[in-house]
Parts: sequence; C-alpha cells; structure tokens
Amino acid sequence: MNENKKKPNPIDIHVGSRIRLRRTMLGMSQEKLGESLGITFQQIQKYEKGTNRVGASRLQNISAILNVPVSFFFEDAPGEAGTVATGMAEASSSNYVVDFLSSSEGLQLNRAFVKITDPKVRRKIVELVKAIGAEGDAE
Repeated sequence: MNENKKKPNPIDIHVGSRIRLRRTMLGMSQEKLGESLGITFQQIQKYEKGTNRVGASRLQNISAILNVPVSFFFEDAPGEAGTVATGMAEASSSNYVVDFLSSSEGLQLNRAFVKITDPKVRRKIVELVKAIGAEGDAE
C-alpha cells in the first residue's frame, strides 16, 4: 500500500507536464513562474513532475500567468472521456505536438517561428519544411 502513495497520480503528472510545456514555450524559467506565484522554483519543479498536486486556485493563477485557459492543462489527460471515443490515431496526433515542443529543436523552432510577423513568410517556411520532409519520404 505504501508504494502507491509514492507514485504520483497520472493526472497530476499530466497537468505538471502541461505546465512545463507552456512555461518553456513562453521561454519562462521555473524561477520566474515561482516568483509570480510567490513560491520557490523547487515547488514549481515538484508541480511539473507531478510529485505535488496543484490546487485549484494555484492552477487558476498559473493559467493567468501562462496566458492559457485552465482547460489547457487537462487536454489529452489520461482517463479523459473523449480519449476513449477518439481512438489511438487521435491521441497520437496530439502527442506528437507535445513531443515536438518538448524537444530542444522543436522549442527553438517554435520560438523563432512565432517571432516572424509576415504571414507570407510564415507560409513559405511551412511550405519549405513540408518539401524537405517530403524529400525524406521519397528516399
């Protein structure tokens, strides 16, 4: 029975990973988020790992600071009602986005891309990346 107490709840782990994802997308440090909330960066680490559960009012504060709705932290959560109905294809399609943005290259690419203000340039970059990806498929 004691072993279960040591394992974080899958929902807490998911919410924590979504906090980390959004924080890193914004280029915000754990220290900065902690300061904004009046807590230590160590507490932020525990939230992000799922070791400590985030309370409702704290999660609402985090959502305001990270500029996302509270629902963002529960998207694709394990055991979510919508997950069963959508099947594996739908779940894997959203997971690749999280995996991509969790990688160093994906994060760098995302940060650089959002700084591009000209929509035509953004479209051209997407076309370029698609073309390069298609070349890899042809080999």
